Amino acid sequence: MKKAGIIRCQLTEDKCPGTNDFRVAANGQKAFESIGNCEVIGFISCGGCPGTKVGNRVQLLEAKGAEVIAISSCITQGSPFKETCHNWDKMKIEIENHINENTILLDYTH
Repeated sequence: MKKAGIIRCQLTEDKCPGTNDFRVAANGQKAFESIGNCEVIGFISCGGCPGTKVGNRVQLLEAKGAEVIAISSCITQGSPFKETCHNWDKMKIEIENHINENTILLDYTH
């Protein structure tokens, strides 16, 4: 079983406890389907707009054992706000600049 770290939108913390993110990771569903069941070892925010802390947070999750980094659907799919993160393009570049080459990157969760 792979270990996963999930990065979520800081603005959604008051509206979403991440229940669906944990469920789909544990059951190997949605974005995790090709990987299988994953143990979530970290669930952390992007650091707030404009997401410039996300690179360091990826490295923190990897240091704690994450083999998979999943960007929560609140950032990339617009759930629950029906609007994607305006900073997602910049955040993705920041993540790609900091992520280990062996780490799997998922750009949504559910």
